[in-house]
Amino acid sequence: MTAGVPARAAAAGTSAAAAAALEPVRQRLRHDAEREAARLRAHARSQAAAIVAQAHRDASTTLARAAAEAAAIAEPLTTAQLRRARDGARSALLAAQREACDELRSRVRAAVAALPAQPEYGRLLHRITLLAEQAAGPGAQVSPAPGGGVVAHGQGVVVDCSLDRLADLAVTKLGAAITELWAP
Repeated sequence: MTAGVPARAAAAGTSAAAAAALEPVRQRLRHDAEREAARLRAHARSQAAAIVAQAHRDASTTLARAAAEAAAIAEPLTTAQLRRARDGARSALLAAQREACDELRSRVRAAVAALPAQPEYGRLLHRITLLAEQAAGPGAQVSPAPGGGVVAHGQGVVVDCSLDRLADLAVTKLGAAITELWAP
């Protein structure tokens, strides 16, 4: 029994030393990911601004056309046409916003899909695997996910840590901040 105690202490020390040795790599990966995310957000903001600007121009044109037509028709018809024009403009704006969100999600997925080609991916995959196993519980079965990452199956639990799912979660985590893409 006493021989097992030093072996466990040495293993714990090795584990802590390995974690400490990997910390600069984790920090670099985190820094690189944050820098890439910032670049992608800036690009997405630019594209979203162009899409929204076009939607505003289209909406303005639609509203102007509807207003000119409404002036020539009776008052009840004018009100109905203006409402439809406003609804159409709002639909166009919402469609542009949805397109900007979809474009951001697509770009984040593409950036994340490139991770398996990176030299640090093995360490990242190892960390994702450990987290998935912990989340799925004791006896979890972990298998590779198509496109990268892993999926862990525990008792009544499925933990999807595929790269696509992690990318989607990252975009979702932006929450209300995503509205900055189309804010003036």
